[in-house]
Amino acid sequence: MKGLGQLLDMCRRWRLAALNSHPISFSQSQERKKMEKQVVDVARGAFNSGRSRPLQYRKQQLRALLRLIRERQADIAAALKQDLNRSEFDTPLLELIGLEKDIKLAESKLSDWTSPQPVEKNLLTISDDVYIQAEPLGVVLIIGAWNYPWALTLQPLVGAIAAGNAAVVKPSELSKNSASLLKELLPQYLDKEMYPVVTGGVPETQELLRQRFDHIFYTGSSTVGKVVMEAAARHLTPVTLELGGKSPCYIDKDCDIAVACRRITWGKFTNCGQTCIAPDYILCHPSIQNRVIEEIRLTLLEFYGEDPKTSPDYSRIINQHHFERVLALMEGCTVAVGGESDKTLCYIAPTILKDVLPHARVMQEEIFGPVLPIITVSDVSEVIRFINEREKPLALYVFSSDKRVIKRMLSETTSGGVVVNDVIMHYTVNSLPFGGVGNSGMGKYHGKHTFDQLSHHRACLIKSLAMESLNKARYPPLTPSRLHRARCFMLSRLCSCAQATCAWAVFATILALGLLIALLVVLLKDPVA
Repeated sequence: MKGLGQLLDMCRRWRLAALNSHPISFSQSQERKKMEKQVVDVARGAFNSGRSRPLQYRKQQLRALLRLIRERQADIAAALKQDLNRSEFDTPLLELIGLEKDIKLAESKLSDWTSPQPVEKNLLTISDDVYIQAEPLGVVLIIGAWNYPWALTLQPLVGAIAAGNAAVVKPSELSKNSASLLKELLPQYLDKEMYPVVTGGVPETQELLRQRFDHIFYTGSSTVGKVVMEAAARHLTPVTLELGGKSPCYIDKDCDIAVACRRITWGKFTNCGQTCIAPDYILCHPSIQNRVIEEIRLTLLEFYGEDPKTSPDYSRIINQHHFERVLALMEGCTVAVGGESDKTLCYIAPTILKDVLPHARVMQEEIFGPVLPIITVSDVSEVIRFINEREKPLALYVFSSDKRVIKRMLSETTSGGVVVNDVIMHYTVNSLPFGGVGNSGMGKYHGKHTFDQLSHHRACLIKSLAMESLNKARYPPLTPSRLHRARCFMLSRLCSCAQATCAWAVFATILALGLLIALLVVLLKDPVA
C-alpha cells in the first residue's frame, strides 16, 4: 500500500528511535510480521470467545486497571521523570487523576450505558420494541502519544474495556521508559490475551497497521494521522484521530490581563509546552503587548524561579530531535523573555517572542514546545479573520470581559473545543467531548463519549407476528388509498417511552377526574327529581 510504503519518509518526527537503529534483516522483518499478526489473532480469538460480553468481566478489568494506577503510581512517576523530567506532583495532576475519574465513571455507569435506549416510534411500529443497543466493535488498535504517555494511551483503553472490546495497545517509543513499564505492568493486571501491549518504533507500528482492526484510535500529529487513516481505509476500518494544531489564544483589552497571563503561562509551559491543547500563540492589541509580556515574565518567575533549569516543576523536551526543531522555529524572531537552552539536557527556557509576523516560521507548524509567539491585531474582527484563514484548531482560548466579544468569537469561529477566560480546563470535564475538527482530528472521547466512540450503536426493532392488518397499507397491490394510509402511518411520530408514560398518566388522570365528577353528580342528584 502506497501510504504505508511512504511511512518512513512522511513521519520523521515519529520515527527518531528507528532512525538510530541498525538495519533489519529480511528474516527479522518476517519474524516481526509473524509476531504482530499473532498478537492481533490472539486478541481476536479472545474477543470471539465472548468473554468480554458480560458486564461483570468488564467491571473486573476496569477495577484492575484502577489498581494498577494506584499501586504503581511511584513507578509511573519515576518513568515520567526519566522521559520528560516530569515532577512527581505533576504525574497525578496531569495524567492519573483524570484516568481514575474516567474508570470510576465507566464502572458506575456501565449498566446504564449498555441498556437498550428506547427511541420514538410511528404508527407502523406502535406495538413494537424499538431501541438502540450499544455493542462491542471487536478488536481496537490504540496508538498512544509520548507527551502524556499514560493518560493518552489508557483513557482510550478505559472506553474500549467498557464497550466490551479487545484492544492492542501500542505506546509511543519516544517515551521509552513509560512504554517499557506499561508493557511490563499491563499483563500483570489485565487479561493479557484481550489487552496485549506491543512496543517498538515505526516498523512495529507499520506492521500493526497492515492488520485488520475494527477501530483504530490514534493520538499524535496530523502528518501521521493521514497515514493511519490511509492504512485504515484498506480494511474500511473507522478511525478516531486525536491530533493537534496551532491553538490560538486571544487576549482582549477588556479583561484582567494579570489573571489571563497567569492562566496562559500555566497552560503553555506545563510539560515544557508539549501539550496538544496548549496555547500555541497569543493574539492581542499592540497597546497591551508589553503588559502581557511583563505579566507572563512575572508569573514565570513565581512558577519556576530565576532559573527554570533548576526548578523541579519544569520539564524537558522529549529528545534531541525535538529540541533542535523547536530552536529552529525561533529563528528570525525577537525574543522578549527567555531564549536560553542546553542541548545536553534538552532544556529550552520558557520563551516569549514579540512582534511575530504571520508568515514567520514559528507560525507555520504546531510549536509543541516552550515558545509562545505574540502577534498583534487591531480588533476582534481581525482576530476572527486570522483564525478562520488557517486550519481549524484543536482548541481556542478567549480572554475577555466583554460579552459581545465572547459571543462573536464563539459564533464566528470553529475549533475542536473552546474555553473562555481559561485554558486547557475543558479537558478535565469528562462530560464534554474532547476531539478535533478538520485538520485537528476527528471523533471524540472522555467519559461516556469514549464508550460511544468505541461501540456500535445497533438499531433494533422487535415486532410481533400479530396485528397483520396494520401492514396492508405497505403490501401490493398498492392503491391511492393505501398510499395515503401508509403516508399517514409513516409520517406520524409517537412519544418516546418516557414521554408516552407521562402522556398516559395525564390522560388517565383526566379520565379519573371525569368519572369522579360524573359519580358525584349522580350521588348528589335530587332523589325527588
